[in-house]
Amino acid sequence: MAAQRFLTAEQSVEQLLKATPPLHFEGTTKQDWKEWRDKFQRNLANDLGPAPEAIPLEVEVLEHTQLDGYTREKIIFNPDPFSSIPAYILTPDSANAENPAPAVLCAHGHGIGKDGAVGVVEDYQKQYAVELTKRGFVTLTPDWRCFGERKDRDAWVRRPNRDGCNVAYLAFGYFGYQLLRLNISDGQRCLDYLQSRPEVDSNRLGCMGCSFGGTMTTYISALDQRVKAAVIVCYLSTLTDALNDRGRGNTCGSQFMFGLRKAGDIADVAGLIAPRACMAQIGSDDMCFIEADALAAFAHLEKIYAAAGHQDQLVLDHFQGGHEINLETGIAFLEERL
Repeated sequence: MAAQRFLTAEQSVEQLLKATPPLHFEGTTKQDWKEWRDKFQRNLANDLGPAPEAIPLEVEVLEHTQLDGYTREKIIFNPDPFSSIPAYILTPDSANAENPAPAVLCAHGHGIGKDGAVGVVEDYQKQYAVELTKRGFVTLTPDWRCFGERKDRDAWVRRPNRDGCNVAYLAFGYFGYQLLRLNISDGQRCLDYLQSRPEVDSNRLGCMGCSFGGTMTTYISALDQRVKAAVIVCYLSTLTDALNDRGRGNTCGSQFMFGLRKAGDIADVAGLIAPRACMAQIGSDDMCFIEADALAAFAHLEKIYAAAGHQDQLVLDHFQGGHEINLETGIAFLEERL
């Protein structure tokens, strides 16, 4: 019999996906969960690579606007020696040092960046940072690298035929950094800043985001215990779907996690949030992270929370809709858990 040949990357990936990753959670007891968590978390941190040096943030307020029931400040700060983060912080009028409020790090998705989350423009994010602030939360919405004010010029990334975050992933790699690790570090510096604000109850921090914002919510919440409640919107899925014929390479430089499938899968990363509160929102008509695959990933996440003994901390919001935020249930979950 002639040997089978695998000429293309697609064919090679198809073969690689047939293997079960060794740290894909298969336990049932709390001890199984604890042992798996320690091993998988160490593996994840190792594969993410180094974080940049943290430096004083040197926050500068660029704009201060009083709106109906809240203030919106545009700020900029430096998380490391070679980067700057522009962000919006929205503070309800009711929050102050004597009455500190819970806070949510709002992670924007692929697209225009932070402006859609705070209502400067309209998009699929439904100005959710504004809606959270109207319900009493302080919110911080940064631009992730390659988006919004951090978007690179077309000539540098050779648009329109290349994705800017793919180019950034390769460029930072020359210096030993992964783009996802840099964005996670940015998110953690955002948490540092939120905890420095007198209007914020530093023990009541949450994170929420859709699509790539769901990626960021998953990884930041998995790796930073300060996040007490996470809402992962339209992201929970499997790498099998992302890389097979349906997904057709549904990934990018911003969301790429080096080595993940050799150890586990996306639901395993989300499983590191346990035993803290987590909601997964899955849209019935989401054509990016499809319903059946997302529900299969959620079922795996359920096994992790069950083994940890905290099934009550995991909530599924399976809503009628597409690739979008389901506002009311997400906000209500954060109100209850923070």
